[in-house]
Amino acid sequence: MAPEPGMAPLDEEVDHARGPAAGHLILDYGDYECPYSRQAFRAIEYAERELSGRVRFAFRHFPLVQIHPHSFGAAAAAEAAAVQDCFWAMHELLSHSQKALEDDDLLQYAEQLGLDVARFDEDRVGPDVRRRIRRDVESGLASAEVRGTPTLFIDGVVYVGGFDEASLLEALSR
Repeated sequence: MAPEPGMAPLDEEVDHARGPAAGHLILDYGDYECPYSRQAFRAIEYAERELSGRVRFAFRHFPLVQIHPHSFGAAAAAEAAAVQDCFWAMHELLSHSQKALEDDDLLQYAEQLGLDVARFDEDRVGPDVRRRIRRDVESGLASAEVRGTPTLFIDGVVYVGGFDEASLLEALSR
């Protein structure tokens, strides 16, 4: 019998997650070039500040390459930064710099974060990074819930509200 679709559980060894394990878990399937993903990330950052210590945030890549031509390259940049323990700093830069995701921009961000730029450049086109992004996309597709970005899960349940601060806070207070 096939497993029920739904959110793949967090893998602490693989997933990018921040915040206390005991907090409400917000899992975001996002695309760095998607304006709605940026809006959701801003609301998540707000919730993290407002509910300090009571929210855990995890991010999985779901680049919509058909409509966002820079989304895969941006996801690869985030994963290449992760190899150098800088995922969240790169994630924030990419999320807030949506209009600047060309190769030169990504290399500039790596330099700005103090990364080994040659290694970053090599890692972002390597098989490990591609495999890592594919893993996220496949987990989203397997959920039968992730069809676009952003798709948020709160404590394992798909979130169907607005991507504004008030709506997200309300959902987290339930």
